[in-house]
Amino acid sequence: MNRRTFLATTAAAAAAATMKAASAATVTPFGQTGAPTRSTGPLPLGPLPGSRYPDSHLESAKPKLSFGPNGFPAFAGTMAVERVATGFRWAEGPVYFPAGRYVLFSDIPNNRIMRFSEDDGHVSVYRQPSMNSNGNTIDREGRLITCEHSGRRVTRTELDGSITIIADKYNGKKLNSPNDAVVTSDGAIWFTDPVYGIGGFYEGIKAEPEQEKHNVYRVDPKSGDIKVVVDDFVEPNGIALSPDEKKLYVIDTGFTDGPDNPSHIRVFDLDVGAGKVSNSKVFAEMPKPSITDGARCDTEGRVWCSVGWGDPNEDGVRCYTPEGDLLGKIHIPETVANLCFGGQQRNRLYICGSTSLYAVYTSVQGAMKP
Repeated sequence: MNRRTFLATTAAAAAAATMKAASAATVTPFGQTGAPTRSTGPLPLGPLPGSRYPDSHLESAKPKLSFGPNGFPAFAGTMAVERVATGFRWAEGPVYFPAGRYVLFSDIPNNRIMRFSEDDGHVSVYRQPSMNSNGNTIDREGRLITCEHSGRRVTRTELDGSITIIADKYNGKKLNSPNDAVVTSDGAIWFTDPVYGIGGFYEGIKAEPEQEKHNVYRVDPKSGDIKVVVDDFVEPNGIALSPDEKKLYVIDTGFTDGPDNPSHIRVFDLDVGAGKVSNSKVFAEMPKPSITDGARCDTEGRVWCSVGWGDPNEDGVRCYTPEGDLLGKIHIPETVANLCFGGQQRNRLYICGSTSLYAVYTSVQGAMKP
């Protein structure tokens, strides 16, 4: 073999080895990788069309006896429901950061976390790819906690920007697709794990579930151990804490899997110190075929929850007393997935409605940190 033939043969072998190594390292892209949402007529920003004082988008469950929705704390005065940002595929998981006066929220199919700056209305991409993030929350140290569909994990973004994996397995098997989370005052992270993120390629990566059940989990703040706290949900979804941390609210959207399955919010007695819940009961039923997806509490213990996917007349937000009585509704012209309180006085409700982010001032304050 002459030198030229030897070099050609060696180069070919090296190229084949490189191609083989590259092939072995190939991974599937995480969901829709940021295909822009094109529109010749974007939804207008500002107060919703037809809004006037008092805003007809706010509906009280009680007879109207005075100005505005009687007995419904969404009424705050001369205001209206506003669309503050638009152009997303599926907005979810809003969380407010007081120090920066911004809202972070997921745009799940576009595989990104967005940031809405409250002071000037600027919208930007906070993180892309986001591993098809869904629910977000903030811990007591001001760190972002995120539930990721395609990552099938719960992560924490540290103050220096690095990412810590909080949970991705239970009993040696992958989680299904963590959906929403809360952090109790002891630092424990509680999260839900339905299968929505592995059901197809639009909001994650299609895969077979490895967990036999769709659980609610708790991650111990000291040891990092993960344990199941509730295992009898069809599809556990949104999760919220009462302001005194004595109640845990968990949404079951099992109706998406069959007409006889639940579409409601369950409430549990919560023992933060023991890391346990007890005395489960249904807190509020949703009007099928609508479902609720996310919930938050205000400082008086009222429960605010999203509504969508069913009757368009029910799209928006519902507000319940701590006893489960309906106080009123906020009507939004899109299916609503989730919501959070924000603003410097914690009295501005941010609402993720499909393609847009909405906001409305309320006469209450959100229990952002119980």
